[in-house]
Amino acid sequence: MPIALGRALNAALHDAMRADDSVVVFGEDVGRLGGVFRVTDGLAREFGDDRCFDTPLAESGIVGFALGMAMNGFRPVVEMQFDAFAYPAFEQLASHVAKTRNRTRGSVGVPMVVRIPYGGGIGGVEHHSDSSEAYYAHTPGLKVVVPATVADAYSLLREAIDDPDPVIFMEPKKLYWSKDELALPARTEPFGTAVVRRSGTDATLLAYGACVPVALEAAEAAATDDGRQLEVIDLRTIVPLDDATIAASVRKTGRCVVVAEAAGFASVAAELVARVQERCFHSLAAPVLRVTGWDVPYPPPIVEAHHLPGVDRILDAVDRLQWDDVPDARFLETLEAAP
Repeated sequence: MPIALGRALNAALHDAMRADDSVVVFGEDVGRLGGVFRVTDGLAREFGDDRCFDTPLAESGIVGFALGMAMNGFRPVVEMQFDAFAYPAFEQLASHVAKTRNRTRGSVGVPMVVRIPYGGGIGGVEHHSDSSEAYYAHTPGLKVVVPATVADAYSLLREAIDDPDPVIFMEPKKLYWSKDELALPARTEPFGTAVVRRSGTDATLLAYGACVPVALEAAEAAATDDGRQLEVIDLRTIVPLDDATIAASVRKTGRCVVVAEAAGFASVAAELVARVQERCFHSLAAPVLRVTGWDVPYPPPIVEAHHLPGVDRILDAVDRLQWDDVPDARFLETLEAAP
């Protein structure tokens, strides 16, 4: 039967707690209330207040407490109520959580998950709609996971909880209510594996999180209106990143557009552009383009739709990919075969 992405996350937490007594869930309003988005609904009733409990409004303390628990045999899963609310905890994440394994020469692992509802599309105001993934991706020692489908929401969260290292689990708020058929328990591709959500030959769209369905909608429009076949790649994990799948797609299509909600400057999108051009330069028929949020603080809800990447902006970028300037295929094959 159809299940919403938020309920899939709830099921993943429930199943992980039932399978392993060391898994504990805590954060602001996650116990009695079940979280702002009800992702932790029912966990305290079933597993008790000692395994799913509320904390003070102190994000740095929440993550510091989780770090201590992770170092002493627990597998904590903490919720940052909204994306921008996690910033007070960043010092703990960057200075301690991410570095503990390296600092102890591998003798102390940190099996903890920090769940962060992120991104726009719900009419939220400032501090409630940030896309903060670049901060965590830039911090060595942290894995960064961003599901876009119901099945991945369940499977990737289960994998994150089982992982021996800290995982930042970015949950696209816009997709909490999206539904799909799902038979539980579900297991999809592991960390570090991107997925081709739609095959194509004319250009590659790279996306993650809430931008994946937007990219798929743009690909459908491109096929209907212009006969262009766009391949859509869902990254699924930013760290580790599946360079092989990305490069294989771009070498096939010769063109690439990166789609992401976060501001474009010094972003994950910027890193993707750099990696594609480094690895696929001789296959490219045009520069790699980006469609991102604007480089401004998150705007009021009334203009949110103009800030977020949409189908029209994606198709406009595709139109700018110099369709008349295609490299000779035999020349490209020679370059690719060169040592």
